[in-house]
Amino acid sequence: MLIVGGPLAALEHRRAGHPERPERIDAVMAGLGDLHLGEDLELVRGEPADLDRLALVHQPAYLQALRAFCEAGGGDLDPDTYATATSFDAARAAVGAGLAVVEQLKRRSDGVGFVAARPPGHHALPGRAMGFCLLNAVAVAAASLAADGERVLVVDWDVHHGNGTQEIFWDHPLVLYVSTHQSPLYPGTGAAGEVGGPGAAGLTVNIPLPPGTTGSVLRRALAEVAGPVIDAFGPTWVLVSSGFDAHRDDPLANLVLSSGDFALLARWVAGWTPGPGRLALFLEGGYDLAAVRASVAATVGELLGAPGRHDAPADGPEGSALVDRLASERAAALRRAGAPDPRR
Repeated sequence: MLIVGGPLAALEHRRAGHPERPERIDAVMAGLGDLHLGEDLELVRGEPADLDRLALVHQPAYLQALRAFCEAGGGDLDPDTYATATSFDAARAAVGAGLAVVEQLKRRSDGVGFVAARPPGHHALPGRAMGFCLLNAVAVAAASLAADGERVLVVDWDVHHGNGTQEIFWDHPLVLYVSTHQSPLYPGTGAAGEVGGPGAAGLTVNIPLPPGTTGSVLRRALAEVAGPVIDAFGPTWVLVSSGFDAHRDDPLANLVLSSGDFALLARWVAGWTPGPGRLALFLEGGYDLAAVRASVAATVGELLGAPGRHDAPADGPEGSALVDRLASERAAALRRAGAPDPRR
């Protein structure tokens, strides 16, 4: 069973020529349609998240300022990020869709969730919009679960580092943040030596990858660098910042994953869930519409045991030197923080 939050195209949240556009949701839904799920697909539409729920991760002053900015007609928040008169409501609806998916998974104790909503969120900081992102939907969902005592793993395979999610949970002992991302690339954060604050040392795992990295190297780095940390953490929920801009056809980055690589990533992530109904994916980036469609179908098809046709995984050099370097940088940072290294 697939629980889909949305689709929330947020048609009024758009700007001509901007890569973050409503047609991305159409591509997602086309990819889900390619799986022919029939009664195994359920749409849920949550209420827009209220300010109290948003304040779990965002500063109240920021929320008030963003709402006022949009009510005044919107404009440019920074060179990359825009808002329209209805963007605050669209972002609240995207967060609400994520919360509704999680609640439905709880009720069913079964299925997989996919939040097909926009604008994306993983760059949104506690007090600032950036990187196309206004409100951090995956962070609100994770914080809500953690408030109930759950141990939440957030895996971010978007090609850009989710600096907002990292900052929000930097010192949170119940949220483990794992990110694979191209480096150097926007926003310039996410070094392997960034491992978390004093109350959560080791619970941030960054895997920065050079341009041209293949899916096989990315998966090896995840398994060897992040795998032992996840084992030691023991998540009770897994949330995925599921950007598809690491695909080789994406115009904004230079990793070379195929749709088949996303299927294998989905299989890897599913292996860390403690049981059915504890896995939800949140759409983040992905700006080539055909690549998004194929990657969504491959990812969800793998999770549901209904795989369709997809490109072969992109193999490349084994990547042992890269993995060793990342592990060494992380180990040095853990020693400085006085934190244990689960790999040893």
